[in-house]
Parts: sequence; structure tokens; C-alpha cells
Amino acid sequence: MDATLIIGLILLGLLAGYLSGLVGIGGGIVMVPVLVLLFGFTQHKAQGTTLALLILPVGILGVMNYYKTGNVDIKTTLLLCAGFVLGSYLGSKTAITLSQEMLRKVFAILMLVVAVKMFFQK
Repeated sequence: MDATLIIGLILLGLLAGYLSGLVGIGGGIVMVPVLVLLFGFTQHKAQGTTLALLILPVGILGVMNYYKTGNVDIKTTLLLCAGFVLGSYLGSKTAITLSQEMLRKVFAILMLVVAVKMFFQK
């Protein structure tokens, strides 16, 4: 990896981490499209790389701030984690069977649906 790529990836991580701490998004909404569009990753590689971030406690400092102010529901978190573990396994098994084009389209449609719903929600 050259220095420009390293700096670019660190800046992307910083942006995604900032947005994650600010509004609870980062990985899928920010990192995947940027990795595909600016860094030339395939859709599969971008999604797999972003998912790999979850292995380490990358959000621990942000979570600590929210927890200190009473804004983390531990029971809900544990239940979501249980589902997420199985869901990420099943989702990844499905994703790797799809073509790059189909996976990119599924991802784009999901982002569009979420954006439209959030924009018009009262």
C-alpha cells in the first residue's frame, strides 16, 4: 500500500467513525460506497472489509460516552448482537453467491429505500 492509499483509508475510517458516533451510521452507509466508488473495491470486498471492522470493538469509546449518559440499553444490545451474529453469517453466505452487479444493485436499492423513508417520515 502506498502512503496516499493509507492516508485515504484512515480518513475514511475517521469519517465513518465520526458519523457512527454522531448519528449511528458509518459502515454500510458510508464506507461501502466509498470503498467501491473511490478505492475501486468490488462490492463483495467492500462489504467484507467493512464487516470485519465489527470483529474488534471499534466503537467502544463512543459507546462509553453514550452509556455514561444512560443512552445504551444493554438488554436490547445483547439481543441485537445474538441476531446479528446469525444474520451476518447468513447474509454473507447469500452475498457471496450473488454477482457483483446484483449485489451492488441490492445495496443501492436498500440505501434508496432507507433514504426515502427517513426523508418523508414525520
